[in-house]
Amino acid sequence: MAGRTFAIGDIHGELEYLEALLTKFPKLDAEDTLVFLGDFLDRGPKSAEVVELVRVHLPHAVPARIVCLCGSHEDAWLKVRREGWIEFVLPVGNGCLATLRSFRHEKPPEEEEIPSIDDLRAMQKGEFLPADVAAWLGTLPYWYEDAHAIYVHAGLTKQGGKWAHPSELKDLKPLAWERTKEFFESYDGKRVVFGHTWTEYLPQDQSCYTPEDKSDLFYRPNAIGIDTGCGHQGGFLTAIQLPELLVYESRQPPAASEKA
Repeated sequence: MAGRTFAIGDIHGELEYLEALLTKFPKLDAEDTLVFLGDFLDRGPKSAEVVELVRVHLPHAVPARIVCLCGSHEDAWLKVRREGWIEFVLPVGNGCLATLRSFRHEKPPEEEEIPSIDDLRAMQKGEFLPADVAAWLGTLPYWYEDAHAIYVHAGLTKQGGKWAHPSELKDLKPLAWERTKEFFESYDGKRVVFGHTWTEYLPQDQSCYTPEDKSDLFYRPNAIGIDTGCGHQGGFLTAIQLPELLVYESRQPPAASEKA
């Protein structure tokens, strides 16, 4: 029998939300797995600290296996480092300036603060990222699977008219970027747990879990969306425990032990 899996949504530099969420988990053992769905970086004030926690400290602090997936923001920074991508680093909403400041141990930017010319020079190739962090980003897988579910950052993609298993794809990057209404509404294969798309924008009228709360986790039997807007104003961090379908949230009052 497979152990428990705790899938954790997009963190986006919000260290305090992650720490609050982790305190709500039951005691972990060596049969358990923590699966982070990616988007550790950007928007929140402590991207560097989030990466340090999941990459360095957490593997020594808990007996559970740690799996960190590549999110769209990690994939984007890898592209920035390879060839530059000003269209990603420039928009304020992507939160790249906050990541620069975090890794430089500087004060977080003010809301809607525009990067200076010096900031843009530093961000345009991502050279401020420490070498060990950049190397770690390059090792992150785009998917993970166990007996309970398939885990990806964004969703599955179709190939030859059918939903492709990640193992069938030559190009895995769409797993970090997909955002299709068809997947959210009609995917009917093995259960997939995903992030990337804020649940407020998912078809919550089809969700079996608190459909009256648009900000909450999105649950269909075959597709569970857990990006509840962490890194955005009013957002929070969500995790789901499989196979029990127990939901944990960083916000108060806690929703731990509520079943999807």
